[in-house]
Amino acid sequence: MKLFFILAVINGFVSVALGAFGAHGLEGKISEKALKTWEKAVNYQMFHTMALFVTGLLMGKVTGSLMTGAGWAFLVGIIFFSGSLYMYAPTGIKTFAMITPLGGVSFLVGWILLGYALIKHL
Repeated sequence: MKLFFILAVINGFVSVALGAFGAHGLEGKISEKALKTWEKAVNYQMFHTMALFVTGLLMGKVTGSLMTGAGWAFLVGIIFFSGSLYMYAPTGIKTFAMITPLGGVSFLVGWILLGYALIKHL
């Protein structure tokens, strides 16, 4: 539980920092399309940072490997989805973009595990 709070705080900080960097440090240096890709990475990182935080909160009430799995899936999703887009946007290297769907699948797995844990608990 505490670990997911720490991971959420770190990811929240990183998301805000990278959002500011994209808005102020990359503007005019990369294409508009690349900037939108960067913004998508920031948005998905922040959404799933909140999912990590909520997972940590819920672990106080709903215990089990499903909740833990959901938290790890959200973190892996952030790393692969947002991380690959952060690398792809300024470089244009397509290999990074090919990693992105793995992160998307990880996000989906996280939501399924979280939902299933909650349904089982209710």
